[in-house]
Amino acid sequence: MKTACVILAAGLGTRMKSGVPKVLHRICGAPMLQCVIKAAEKTGPEKIVVVAGMHLDRIKEAVGAEGIAFALQDKPLGTGHALRAAVHVLRGFRGDLLVINGDTPLIRPATLKKLLSLHKRHRNDVSFLSFIAGSPEGYGRVIRDKHGKTLAVVEEKDADQGQKSIREVNSGVYVISSRAVHLLDKIPVNPVKGEYYLTDIVSMAARGGFRTSAFCIGEEDEFMGINTTSELARAQAVMRRSIVDSFTEDGVLFIDPDSVYIDLGVSIEAGAVIYPNVYLEGGTRVGRGSVIYPNARIKDGTIGREVTIKDSSVIENSSVKDNASIGPFAHIRPGCLVGAFARVGNFVELKKTVLGKSSKASHLSYLGDAVIGKDVNIGAGTITCNYDGRNKHLTVIEDGVFIGSDTQLVAPVKVSKGSYVGAGSTITKDVPRGSLAISRVHQKNVEGWAKRKKR
Repeated sequence: MKTACVILAAGLGTRMKSGVPKVLHRICGAPMLQCVIKAAEKTGPEKIVVVAGMHLDRIKEAVGAEGIAFALQDKPLGTGHALRAAVHVLRGFRGDLLVINGDTPLIRPATLKKLLSLHKRHRNDVSFLSFIAGSPEGYGRVIRDKHGKTLAVVEEKDADQGQKSIREVNSGVYVISSRAVHLLDKIPVNPVKGEYYLTDIVSMAARGGFRTSAFCIGEEDEFMGINTTSELARAQAVMRRSIVDSFTEDGVLFIDPDSVYIDLGVSIEAGAVIYPNVYLEGGTRVGRGSVIYPNARIKDGTIGREVTIKDSSVIENSSVKDNASIGPFAHIRPGCLVGAFARVGNFVELKKTVLGKSSKASHLSYLGDAVIGKDVNIGAGTITCNYDGRNKHLTVIEDGVFIGSDTQLVAPVKVSKGSYVGAGSTITKDVPRGSLAISRVHQKNVEGWAKRKKR
């Protein structure tokens, strides 16, 4: 039987108190809706439809991808009405509809697969996931008869005292066969809210002789719906720990697992060591045996093997090759490539710069828009003066060059292979191969000046 997945993402999220659509709030670096889409994709659906409301264009721009269709819920008339909008897009589809809420980013693919399997095994028309809630307040209660047969879902506001004591609750994840889809058109409007509740399809199916089951599987955390920023923070803590646990199982050592922050798109090879208060963001890659010391932040960085990232360093959208060393207090801005065995030391900033193999800039330098060869020594206080007020210009430093401390290289300029630049120089012209470049005023000593000044 074919499967299509419908993700309900039309909620306004007013309790988030944000101009960002609720389902686009980020959790561990990804929009929560993207997390749900990823989970749905792993069930192998023929098609995924995202139902959105007034924020349709923003949602489509944020998560639109090949294989994702979108449906507009033109009025906020409840979950039943939203699913009808998706069915319109899926017109002609024959199979099972897997329905998930777009604000449940912790949902596990394995749980969805198990639900689909149970639905097919029992030859059901309507199935849904339930779970035992530690505190069922706010959830719809699952009503069964004395034989355990599923009869209905009763929302808390409609439940009597006996029903409120039930701890088995609705997760909001459904599978509805094509045979039962027509029941959506028969869902009555709720007289209090003026909306069409998808939960009503359960009682309608049960009364109408359709095979209907609630499957009590999964863990409570994965069904957590996000409606407030505090709930988002709770969900992020759960996901963050799950990410760390997964890497730990793969052989990554965390000195303090509770104090690191790793996005969903990050990969870390076995043998890496991560110290406390490290942030690995975006699509960062960390190679085998690399060590990242406290307070480092890496976003979209590619870190090779056996690399050392020392304390309080920042790396953005750049690559660091094997056995290199960065920091402490270094800033590698976007577009940089740090070669193998190279060293970038404390208070050094790189921007759109290539630093060749075994070259080193150990302290207090700015190297921007530069191509630096291998085995180059950059002295303390060196600056590439790359901006003339209107345009950026390139500095080229070839292999084996020695740049003395407190040097300014005024681009565009080239220092050729094997050359030396004396400390305190301002270089405005190209330096020929094997030369010594010096640009200093002559030193003048005025003897006795200090004593006369005191008088």
